[in-house]
Amino acid sequence: MQSTAPFARYEWLIAWRYLRARRADGGVSVMTWISLIGITLAVAALIITLAVRAGFRAEFVDTILGSNAHVTVYSVTYQTDTGQTVRVLQDFDALAERVRSVPGVTRAAPLVRAQVMLNAREQNTGAEVYGIRPEDLKTIPRIAEPQESLGDIDRFGEGIAIGSGLARALNVGVGDTVRMISPNGVRTAFGTSPRVSNYEVVYIFTAGRFDVDRTRLYLPFDEAQSFFNRDGVADEIEVMVEAPDTIETMTAPLLEAGGPQTLLWTWRDSAGAFLRALEIEDTVMFVLMSVLVLIASMNIISGLVMLVKNKGRDIGILRTMGLTEGAVMRVFFICGALVGLIGTILGVIVGCLFALYFDQILAFVNNASGGDVWDASIRGIYRLPAELRVVDVLKAVGLSLALSFIVTLLPARRAARLNPVEALRYE
Repeated sequence: MQSTAPFARYEWLIAWRYLRARRADGGVSVMTWISLIGITLAVAALIITLAVRAGFRAEFVDTILGSNAHVTVYSVTYQTDTGQTVRVLQDFDALAERVRSVPGVTRAAPLVRAQVMLNAREQNTGAEVYGIRPEDLKTIPRIAEPQESLGDIDRFGEGIAIGSGLARALNVGVGDTVRMISPNGVRTAFGTSPRVSNYEVVYIFTAGRFDVDRTRLYLPFDEAQSFFNRDGVADEIEVMVEAPDTIETMTAPLLEAGGPQTLLWTWRDSAGAFLRALEIEDTVMFVLMSVLVLIASMNIISGLVMLVKNKGRDIGILRTMGLTEGAVMRVFFICGALVGLIGTILGVIVGCLFALYFDQILAFVNNASGGDVWDASIRGIYRLPAELRVVDVLKAVGLSLALSFIVTLLPARRAARLNPVEALRYE
């Protein structure tokens, strides 16, 4: 018999005929459908999981970088001429200019930071005050262009800007007056008395991060210096860079620009532990979902074992007609591989559609459950987006196809080694 190339047309025709076997052939078609559905759901679940994990990390990092400093430059602790221990920046404008000249730095703004008590009518709450110049406030992405806002940021020099969570806690809106109380106030001969001032709320922002919206208050820089006894000094320099993901490469030039008396605190120093935990969790989730894909792929073995058993007579006839062991093996390999391939394609379609419409699906589930599915006060961000990345889809496709092809080899090899004499003995 003349040899033919592997995976010849007749091998595909035989495999396709076996895959379309009817229920009278021992339920092979039912097992095929079970394998197909299992792989589809497993691949879809893997893609959805990877998309949600990527979306959560992207939103979490974006809310950090969009409303906080990428690098904070501050001073080492030192003693003044009067013997007072402080860590304020004296020539902060000159320092900010030197930092701003470092390649890769997009902004450098001096800040005055402190904690205060706020009062509005019968409501009281704590807040973290950021004393900042109006022109610098407008360069903070999540503050100048927030998810939602009320009032006019151009009026910032006339009052204060507060987060939406802080506004809800105080039950105030734009135009209302808030009383600010600082325990470190006016120094007198009898000690330090609390300082109290009233400010109009001119701007309310929703940065998209719960802790920022719930605690942050922006106060004009000059007013903050006066209110917190920081005349002529600043507490720190807020720095933002072009590539915050590679902030480690910026630390050396920033320290050089800042001088020997400055220290740095990067966004990775504050959120690095959580991000590392996310990376570990991503790896664990991928392994767990890979096991799910493996379990789904194992159904292919069950289907092919039943197929080989029911097609023993056909295998014997094909072998006596001159079909080689390799050709028989390829026929049954094609049967299992097609199930894995079709299931993977359907899984990619389902998973991608689910990820693309994830916001609408989550909103529906959240409304159906009474709005308790996603609690921003616990998770830090208001929404859970799904970010569909090509590399994640390719990972899912590669894993599914690899497992489907591998598990197909065992029953296909068993079919190829079937003795045609034994297969036809009782026929």
